[in-house]
Amino acid sequence: MQRKSFNRLLAATAIAAAALPFGAQAQAQTEISFFYPVAVGGAIATYIDNLAADFTKENPTIKVTPIYAGSYQDTIVKALTAHKAGSPPVTSVLLSTDMFTLIDEDAIIPIDSFVKTADDKAWMGSFYKAFMLNSQTGGKTWGIPFQRSTIVMYYNKESFKAAGLDPNKPPTTWAEMADYAKKLTVKDSSGKVSQYGIQIPSSGFPYWLFQALAIQNDVVMANDAGNAVRFDDPKVIEALQYWVDLAKSGVHPAGIVEWGTTPKDFFEKKVAMMWTTTGNLTNVRKNAKFDFGVAMLPASKRKGSPTGGGNFYIFKKSTPAQQEAAFKFIKWVTQPERAARWSIETGYVATSSAAYETEPLRKYGAEFPPALVARDQLPFALSEFSTHDNQRVTKALNDGLQAALTGTKSPTAAMQDAQKEADRILRSYK
Repeated sequence: MQRKSFNRLLAATAIAAAALPFGAQAQAQTEISFFYPVAVGGAIATYIDNLAADFTKENPTIKVTPIYAGSYQDTIVKALTAHKAGSPPVTSVLLSTDMFTLIDEDAIIPIDSFVKTADDKAWMGSFYKAFMLNSQTGGKTWGIPFQRSTIVMYYNKESFKAAGLDPNKPPTTWAEMADYAKKLTVKDSSGKVSQYGIQIPSSGFPYWLFQALAIQNDVVMANDAGNAVRFDDPKVIEALQYWVDLAKSGVHPAGIVEWGTTPKDFFEKKVAMMWTTTGNLTNVRKNAKFDFGVAMLPASKRKGSPTGGGNFYIFKKSTPAQQEAAFKFIKWVTQPERAARWSIETGYVATSSAAYETEPLRKYGAEFPPALVARDQLPFALSEFSTHDNQRVTKALNDGLQAALTGTKSPTAAMQDAQKEADRILRSYK
């Protein structure tokens, strides 16, 4: 009798357990693989690890596993390779400009399908419009801004004083920047330059730095549909000529200037003004052993910078449960308080105005005004250059820029050749 009762109890327990949601049976975790574009280790990796751990503490049925995949270029190659093999990451931070490529590869799904509540809709509408330009197309939202940036100008205030320039008045026009650069260039008795006036990197992301010059000269190099470019526009050629002329006049290093070593050149006083991402702000603050300033980029016909940096994407071949968990993580990590802390830790622009209204970022901005420059430049910012088959089209532009900067082609010939190559690549998307 007791055995029959025990058996009935076991059967009833099994039926009840089967009726429970999977997570409630054993608190099993939905695992999210998360590709993040840095090499293994370092301060940012530690911060990402902590974010993932904190999220799992608050959401014990979801486990986020960050995978550090190298550079942005490394990360998209690895993500798409995994996608084609049928085992992509559930989510990844990739360049905002990778959006068209990811759509063309049928690798990602729109974020809109997860936005169901009024709170979800308010969150989706909270991001700066400038950042959403590289996150939406065809009436859908494909990416969520995370580590986003603009280009800003860093300058050595001590060098300004030594050159007789007001350290609190950086150049605001192209003409002023060229004039300041001439005064800031230092040569020894033999004519060898020990400090250049200005340095704009031309490796790594030359198209991005150059796009700022194009925007300032009042031209947009790609259409919204991502299937046409304007590399041979006279205003684009004029912008490239300005960059080439800085080097020809001796106030800017000749040839290719390395992206990665430009901050180091600034720290070592080999250059007095540099253009680079606001994502370098924390790096500059920690390593510059002199008083420095941060300014918006100077204007030609208008002010402007492209936005830059990475978005969260959700991959199509992950399971519905993983996709929902990824959406929950993305929404959690981009809340104003965390976006504010991320901006303070890294120098990236916080992605919503609500983040700048939080007490930590309001206090930080008051104590360290350079942290607000990139945000204040957003009203003048345009979307980062992006097209279908983006990597090949961007390579055509980069090759043209570097040909002009090394003197192997004139700016006109370089941009005309880049236009022909881009037209050939984009023909099938029109």
